Amino acid sequence: MIVRKIAGKEQHNVRLDDAITALCAGVSKTEARRIIDRGGCTVNVALVRVASRSVRAGDVIEIGIMEAGRFQELLLPPEALLYEDTDLVAVNKPAGINSQRTPYQLKGTLEYWVSEYFKAQGSKEPARVVHRLDRGTSGVMLFPKNRLAAASLSKQFQEGVVEKLYLALVSGRPEEERWVVDAPVGKVASALHGIMEGGRASITEFRLVASSGDVSLVEAKPLTGRTHQIRVHLASVGLPIIGDSRYGGQSAGRMMLHCSQMTFQNAEKVAVRVSALSGEDFEEYVARL
Repeated sequence: MIVRKIAGKEQHNVRLDDAITALCAGVSKTEARRIIDRGGCTVNVALVRVASRSVRAGDVIEIGIMEAGRFQELLLPPEALLYEDTDLVAVNKPAGINSQRTPYQLKGTLEYWVSEYFKAQGSKEPARVVHRLDRGTSGVMLFPKNRLAAASLSKQFQEGVVEKLYLALVSGRPEEERWVVDAPVGKVASALHGIMEGGRASITEFRLVASSGDVSLVEAKPLTGRTHQIRVHLASVGLPIIGDSRYGGQSAGRMMLHCSQMTFQNAEKVAVRVSALSGEDFEEYVARL
């Protein structure tokens, strides 16, 4: 929930955390500091992360009140850094972590982790998000180190030059070893997408990797990059992803969708392929196959 308040005369020259407590019923000073620390507070649209900052009358204060227990610190092991050159880094994003900042948080996102990594390397460049993985999806993400690299990567994604491979654990068994879903995807409700007339052209190639009982491991190669494309296309053929309750998947500790490989062109136009392991939670399910 986003709460928007305007500081009055009573809040003039008051600390930001005290002003939030006074203006927002039910928000304690401790919680106000947490919100500010994780990047969930703006003053006059600018992100502010200093609780002691003074407020002026007329300042527009916005805070993101997150669901209890949703925020978590992001600490990645060294092996999460998959690849690095002079232009970019590739990171193995964990499931359950946001790719980029939201109105509720900056700290705890992969964007923030990369920005802190850049700072530790002596770079003043921001972490630019040129593509995203859903919160529940794990796997390869690329972050350019400068504006020129960001423009190059963005162009490659837009033109379909970047090749992406995903692994998905699904309920059911496909009728064919290989198949293609060519169906337009569009937004049908808030945070919900589906196959619909008038949606954006969407094509995904699929391959059965293994199957046991009513669970299958599937490889997905999206040829377009629509929101929730793989999730929607698998659900449309009766193969919902395990852990993807939004599209009919059975309950699990996480959504079993992982970007296992990404191939792009570096500055010298040489193809670079980056791979990421899917993690213990995913592998436990795969082991049963």
